[in-house]
Amino acid sequence: MAEKAISDRINELREILKENSRRYYVENAPTMSDFEFDHLMRELEDLEKAHPELDVPDSPTHRVGSDLEDVREAKGFVQRPHRYPMLSLGNTYSIDEVEEFSMRADKGLNTDFTYCCELKFDGTAICLTYRKGVLVQALTRGDGEKGDDVTENVRHISNIPQRLHGNYPEEFEIRGEILMPYEAFDRLNLKRLEDEEAPFANPRNAASGSLKLLDPAEVGERGLWCSLYHIPAQSLSFDTHEHALDAAASWGLPVSEHRKICRSIAEIKEYIDYWDKQRRFLPYATDGIVIKINELALQRTLGYTAKSPRWAVAYKFQAERACTELLSIDYQVGRTGAVTPVANLDPVQLSGTVVKRATLNNEDQMSILDVRVGDFVYVEKGGEIIPKITGIDLSRRKSSSVKPAFPEFCPDCGTRLVKAEGEAKWFCPNQDGCAMQIKGRMIHFIGRKAMDINAGEATIEQLFDTGLAKSPADLYDISKYELLSLEGWQEKSAQNFIDSLEESKKVPFDRTLFALGIRNVGESTARLVARHFGSLDALASAGLSELQEVETVGDIIAGSIYSFLRDEKHIKEISRLREKGLCFEFHESENRISDALEGKTIVISGNFSISRDEMKELIRSHGGKNSGSVSGKTSFLIAGEKPGPEKLKKCEQLGVPVLSEEAFLTLLPESGIIIKTEQEPTLF
Repeated sequence: MAEKAISDRINELREILKENSRRYYVENAPTMSDFEFDHLMRELEDLEKAHPELDVPDSPTHRVGSDLEDVREAKGFVQRPHRYPMLSLGNTYSIDEVEEFSMRADKGLNTDFTYCCELKFDGTAICLTYRKGVLVQALTRGDGEKGDDVTENVRHISNIPQRLHGNYPEEFEIRGEILMPYEAFDRLNLKRLEDEEAPFANPRNAASGSLKLLDPAEVGERGLWCSLYHIPAQSLSFDTHEHALDAAASWGLPVSEHRKICRSIAEIKEYIDYWDKQRRFLPYATDGIVIKINELALQRTLGYTAKSPRWAVAYKFQAERACTELLSIDYQVGRTGAVTPVANLDPVQLSGTVVKRATLNNEDQMSILDVRVGDFVYVEKGGEIIPKITGIDLSRRKSSSVKPAFPEFCPDCGTRLVKAEGEAKWFCPNQDGCAMQIKGRMIHFIGRKAMDINAGEATIEQLFDTGLAKSPADLYDISKYELLSLEGWQEKSAQNFIDSLEESKKVPFDRTLFALGIRNVGESTARLVARHFGSLDALASAGLSELQEVETVGDIIAGSIYSFLRDEKHIKEISRLREKGLCFEFHESENRISDALEGKTIVISGNFSISRDEMKELIRSHGGKNSGSVSGKTSFLIAGEKPGPEKLKKCEQLGVPVLSEEAFLTLLPESGIIIKTEQEPTLF
């Protein structure tokens, strides 16, 4: 290969790897499999080794993949330095390379030693610090030198102890992985599909995304789980890695029980072969085996490269997949009218669960795969993609097979489907006449995180089919007598349903707003919008620019809200729900501390001494409104550490005051009294 061609290929590989690393670690939405990524990384390593004059310090081969975002205010987590660097492991898909690792260790140590073999969990890395037996800090891997402080979120993960027991040290660090078990992952993705949101590609992405949620209580609802596997040798003194983990377990920390001490490469191979088969029966995703030198003194002898320890290597499994027959394709209509093709499969076992169906996402994906009914398709599930058709065994394709035609008309109501420019999905525009959409919205309305009515899909189907309820408001007109006249209803179940309808009238405004099923408006957005405007009347009268002042609300969400609340049918439905007693105002008097910020619209930017969520709650509890963008209506911006330069520039252009955190706090009451200052608050 000519020198220029080599240089061009190296630069191309670096760009591909950097972009896919960002998608993997930051966006939690990878477009490349681990195997493809590792293959390209190995190609780059080989080229740089053969041409050292083309190597550079910031090459992906020398850097740990980073979960830190370029713009910190986008997430609101404070970055803190790691006491000891958090490096990544070198990995391989080859047993031969595991043998090479063993031979290098033999040569470098020239003494007897053992290996500690462990499962490689497919989650997101975490570093916990305990002081006097109490959890005081949790950092993500970040870029290896510093990570995001996610302590409050980690406190809501059920198997991470807040306080230790036994003979624990004064202070130490321990590292591990935050996972999302399959059961929690499937539950989360089912909910996202019901809400017509894109499902997470795999449990690792779901775990990482969940750990970075801004609401710690929501983190607690995601079913995350932790397994710890490493105490830095500098942090505590033990003879072996195994003894360190045994000690951690005795203090109440969650440590995997599936590790094994091996004394030869033959035992390592036996361990790998065992778990390559048994991993499918585990309740969580594993993507390989980690092999470590067990003796800590010998780990220190071998040391580190710039990117990874020399005393450990990860053997990665190929993605688990199975070949099964595609029996048929259904076209499902969601509550917003989106039509999604779903493949019905001959049931196949993968990663501890039986897969019967797999989404085909949209017409474009079907076309790319060239998938046909009767094909034998490859399905991947678990550590890679859950569940997804990744290929077709063309050698088994029947000569009579026909490429399926995506429907032109709604499979439920027969209305011609439409697709907006730039969108991948087809939609049924008959939102008020399509039974599947109507029932979908009613099922959404009664959901636990919406109105929490004691009913399920079967109940909604029955009430809709019998004509008792054709809209959410109709539910409140149903009598117990009418329920008892239906098949399957008893006195107790009917009364429970009626009681839950009455109880739903106490649901706060943000959940009522979410229950309306406005397209693109999820739970967190509904909460932010409800708190910003305070009532549905104020929200309904807001213009597009006013809607976009709410954090996370952009053009698309603003357009959805604006259109929904100006549709005559929706106006009538909301009016009926009002008459039934549902809450359409945000009542904050119980949590209101003072009116110090009444009438003020405030933007925050940067990092503060408290979390961004706590800062927003502080503003709200004193009567102020949070806004995500600077405008002429902004009262002032609170600038923390590393504020966004664009927001500061906009403040300067519009003459909006910029206050430091300290200056802002002088505006709030102390012991119920507003602190008055002789001079204006100090500007940032």
